[in-house]
Amino acid sequence: MRFATLLPVVASCAILVLSCGEGSAPAAADRETQPDGVWLLSGGTVVTMDGQGSVIEAGAVAIRGSRIEAVGTAADLGERFPGAEVRSADGRIVLPGLINTHTHVPMALFRGLADDLPLKEWLEDVIFPAEAEYVDEEFVRWGTRLGCLEMLRGGTTTFVDMYYFEDVIAEEAERCGARAVVGESLIDFPAPDNKSWEDAIAYTERFLVRWKGHDRITPAVAPHAPYTVSAEHLQAAHELAVRHDVPLILHLAEDMSEVDEILERTGMRPVEYVDHLGILDDRMIANHVVWPSPSEIELLAERGVGVAHCPQSNMKVAAGVAPVPEMLAAGIAVGLGTDGPASNNDLDLWEEIDTAAKLHKVIKSDPTVVSAEEALTMATIGGARALGMEADIGSLEVGKRADLIVVDPRGLHQQPIYDPYSTLVYSTKSADVETVIVDGRVLVEGGELLSEDLEGVRVAVERYRERLAGLRTRP
Repeated sequence: MRFATLLPVVASCAILVLSCGEGSAPAAADRETQPDGVWLLSGGTVVTMDGQGSVIEAGAVAIRGSRIEAVGTAADLGERFPGAEVRSADGRIVLPGLINTHTHVPMALFRGLADDLPLKEWLEDVIFPAEAEYVDEEFVRWGTRLGCLEMLRGGTTTFVDMYYFEDVIAEEAERCGARAVVGESLIDFPAPDNKSWEDAIAYTERFLVRWKGHDRITPAVAPHAPYTVSAEHLQAAHELAVRHDVPLILHLAEDMSEVDEILERTGMRPVEYVDHLGILDDRMIANHVVWPSPSEIELLAERGVGVAHCPQSNMKVAAGVAPVPEMLAAGIAVGLGTDGPASNNDLDLWEEIDTAAKLHKVIKSDPTVVSAEEALTMATIGGARALGMEADIGSLEVGKRADLIVVDPRGLHQQPIYDPYSTLVYSTKSADVETVIVDGRVLVEGGELLSEDLEGVRVAVERYRERLAGLRTRP
């Protein structure tokens, strides 16, 4: 059984200023005065991403508090909730919020610092030294704030993070209103937040206790990779995740150099190795998985592991192309991730959707591989399955969290529209996202972030750019 824990809403977002003017969704306090506490997002084409692939023309979604109350036609829901506040989505496309299943959000401050390098050289010669010198709580806070706002503006409502000072990342995700799975990174050398393994484990346990049970924040344990964490420590990290019933996040089979190193050291390939250690199970979110063998794909499926596919990052560092069609055929839950914005160099999931649909076609010499609908599935309900959260997010269905976005499809680059999946996957850009709602709260309105601190973020980012500019590396 995949991991899933999402509890009733208990927190609000401190920095959001929610508009309640004409055409806006009512704020939480006002919703209490609405009939049955319900408001309607009505009139658009509703792409539900449910099990039947339902697409509802002139559709509507009814929202009560943080949950979806009903999904149907605008006419039917209008009759069912006659006095409800109505927000028009006429001429728009309504769909679930996007799910970024793998990233390192604070690395937004390293964006463009080192490009066009092999993965190990990029990590060991540039990123690890830069992290050792510059990454502290303030760095993580401002990098996370920048990344969270970037993702929300582009329609990503849930993200999975893996970095240092994860307490701070959780605080910033809570602050901006996003939903997040946040994994404290564990690694076998001194890290920016903890200089010893013992300190890191103690920090992680405090972190898990603090955040477990939060309505939008799911804490996790995140050992970096099999080549940077010993067998004993990988097992200790897994034991901690089991004891607290939280996800385990791990980079796995990302690069051929990793495969070669693990083979030489253990006589096994990476997926086989972690299975041998007893940590390959249904709480694991495995990142990248570019180089699994056919038997390892079977292992991933048997163990119920969720996989985060990061096509653009893998392309940029020439790590390879993950066998996604084979993983999907095996029944593995595959989501899409951007990876960190230092190796991509953005957090734009729309680009990943488009790339995932096209990349595998050219690799397989088959234009039918990874259809538009399959690509959008990986960014929504497929991502939710990879996280074990499909009961709460990933599709527009009754009882699920009210995490949804509204896309304006009237751009010249989107016309004409024959099929909503085609328009969303091959034509839509992040700038086309008009409205973003998480837990029933409007976070983006008319394409604008409803936030007080945008200028403060820009000022802080410029301050870091000035400090880091001397590290800029060119091949």
